Amino acid sequence: MKFGILRFPGTCDERDAAGAVGRLDGVEAEILPHHDRDLRGVDAVIVPGGFSYGDYLRTGAIARFAPVMESVTEFAAAGGIVLGICNGFQILCEAGLLPGALLPNPSLRFLFRQVRLSVVDPECAFTNACPLTLSVPVKHTTGRYYSPDPVDVVFKYAPGENPNGSQDDIAGVRNAAGNVLGLMPHPEHAVDPLCGGSADGLTIFASIAAHLRASASTPATPAG
Repeated sequence: MKFGILRFPGTCDERDAAGAVGRLDGVEAEILPHHDRDLRGVDAVIVPGGFSYGDYLRTGAIARFAPVMESVTEFAAAGGIVLGICNGFQILCEAGLLPGALLPNPSLRFLFRQVRLSVVDPECAFTNACPLTLSVPVKHTTGRYYSPDPVDVVFKYAPGENPNGSQDDIAGVRNAAGNVLGLMPHPEHAVDPLCGGSADGLTIFASIAAHLRASASTPATPAG
């Protein structure tokens, strides 16, 4: 099983995401450059955190036009699993793969802290191996989620943990088909108790791998 990790100019967490994925048995990671449309047969795509294109114009607004995103859009439309983390979440919203938008923090300042997340849907492709509460860090300036329409919420900040004023304490949402998730906190930075005191983030990546294995082992239903 192979996870593709996108890299844009300014991305800084692709190697952390690859390292997290590499902790899973039978899973490898490959870095996919922004200028290449070839997804190289990956089973899942991770759009990682960082500051793609320096966050110029608007967070994610330039990266969404990168050639690789054309292929990611096609991959998602075909049912492929896509996870966007922080800047990746912003990019997926800009690309129209997820609803809503990420707005500047009310403080207009960068924040970095450990937060607790509540799992709203514990049985989806991104949470089936997760505990009901996770401890992971956030680090962003533009992380306040907003949507004028109802959305499919997967993660919420636990009571009293909302760091940025996100609408309804929303920390992560998915698309209507359930195969694309955007998450503001950084699970790739919570995979080793020796580095931050939590390995809860690894369960999100493990959930994706478990979902892909289950999907691969499920026989197709005959037509008619």
